[in-house]
Amino acid sequence: MKILKRIFSGLLILVIVGGILLVTPRLWSALNPENPPVGYHFVLPGYLAVGLGLEKLIDMNPDVPSDIEQYKDIEYKNINGKSLKLDIYRPKNVIKPLPLLVFIHGGSWSHGKRSDYLVYLMSFAKKGYMTATVSYRLLQDGPYPACAEDINDAVQWFYKNGEKYGYDADRIALIGGSAGAHLALLAAYEWRKPGLATDTAFMRSNRHRIRAVVDIYGPIDLTTEYARNQPLVNHLIAHSHKETPELYREASPIQYLDKKDPPTMILHGTSDDLVPISQSDYLKAKLDSLGVPNVYYRVPGWPHAMDVVKRVNEFSQVKMNDFFVKYL
Repeated sequence: MKILKRIFSGLLILVIVGGILLVTPRLWSALNPENPPVGYHFVLPGYLAVGLGLEKLIDMNPDVPSDIEQYKDIEYKNINGKSLKLDIYRPKNVIKPLPLLVFIHGGSWSHGKRSDYLVYLMSFAKKGYMTATVSYRLLQDGPYPACAEDINDAVQWFYKNGEKYGYDADRIALIGGSAGAHLALLAAYEWRKPGLATDTAFMRSNRHRIRAVVDIYGPIDLTTEYARNQPLVNHLIAHSHKETPELYREASPIQYLDKKDPPTMILHGTSDDLVPISQSDYLKAKLDSLGVPNVYYRVPGWPHAMDVVKRVNEFSQVKMNDFFVKYL
């Protein structure tokens, strides 16, 4: 009988301690609303918090409001018979050209779809921005540099079509998550198609430029020891680092950074075990050393894909909007 009581007491203590640990992140964030929301550090407690209703997930498929008009399935590129398309969302009854926010989905460069970011697309369109999302070739269609080429071509399409769709081609921001952040940073930092000779100074003085970029837990340096041995990165490059170290360097956004690059916002969970937060720490340090305006939010206790949690997503949207108001 005493043994059963001890077991029961032990289980009760575990339940009480576990409950306190699950409640603490939300309580702390409620008391400190201006700080990034605190997470659970480990994935399992996060799942438990969702299952118990302590955390809510975002609606991945929100309806398009009646005051938002949409332009769907616009082909911006066709390569080898594959049609690459984009979608645009615009507030109705707006006369003046709007700033454009282009969202690039993640998915380890191998999956995902442009509708994955509807929660952002709808929310920011309702705030008075024009929003867009693009498809690009996934790994089943070809390794790097295919995806980077596609995003660059999409950006060029946006530069040329502002007047037609009602946005200001001189006020474009790129936003991406994970692999999408990697591609957004490459385009914003002016990655060039391999083998294409360009006069950078001439190009910069004779064309539009990306005005701002948001990096949500994206990889920025594929030459680190972790990245070199990460299967997802190996699949992107389609060669080992030992075989083609130059491709790992070439595919790293950090290689293209200079003092003329656009203001950059970074959001990254400190418990991310897929893309180490050291990647964002390095990017922040490099931006500071070059004098590039930037803002960095290290979101405590959250893993990769943290913004599927409503509390994190809402925080991210508030900070992103502040960033766009300042730079767009």
